Amino acid sequence: MNNFKNIEYLKLGNKRQNQAYKELKELNIFEKLKKYNPILTGTIPIDIDLPESDLDIICECKNHKEFSAELLSLFGKKTDFELRSNKENQILSTTATFKTDTFEIEVFGQNIPTEKQNAYRHMVIEHKILNSKGPEFRAKIRSLKSGGLKTEPAFAKLLGLEGNPYTELLKLETTRQAAEE
Repeated sequence: MNNFKNIEYLKLGNKRQNQAYKELKELNIFEKLKKYNPILTGTIPIDIDLPESDLDIICECKNHKEFSAELLSLFGKKTDFELRSNKENQILSTTATFKTDTFEIEVFGQNIPTEKQNAYRHMVIEHKILNSKGPEFRAKIRSLKSGGLKTEPAFAKLLGLEGNPYTELLKLETTRQAAEE
């Protein structure tokens, strides 16, 4: 399994993953955000991205005002920079988005350890599923995403999960953990 906490794995990946690695290294973004325990999540790390997919970086921030100020200071001059705070599932979240030459980047912070945030948990579950189901399944996910479905609903559809796809996918985490023990 990839160590998603260190972006070095991107160097060994496909062309888009290589581009992401170079871009993130040029921005020095993980070093700049180090105290927030950043992790790259989303579809690019697990190779189910589309051409318009962004780079999602999750962070653990205990103080949203401080985090917002730091994001503004670090990235406020970047193209199309936006900063907002709102509640996501009853949890205060702060998000900064901006564009580089190649990618849109989203930096997302919650007062939750990054490994326990849903974005990371979903990605790890999806990665395991992709590895167990093979290239045909990956192609079907990409096809559904190209047709307009978001990632989690695409997985839910192919796996026959009923209900809220985001919640149902997380339930697989405990099911799989129990099966592995």
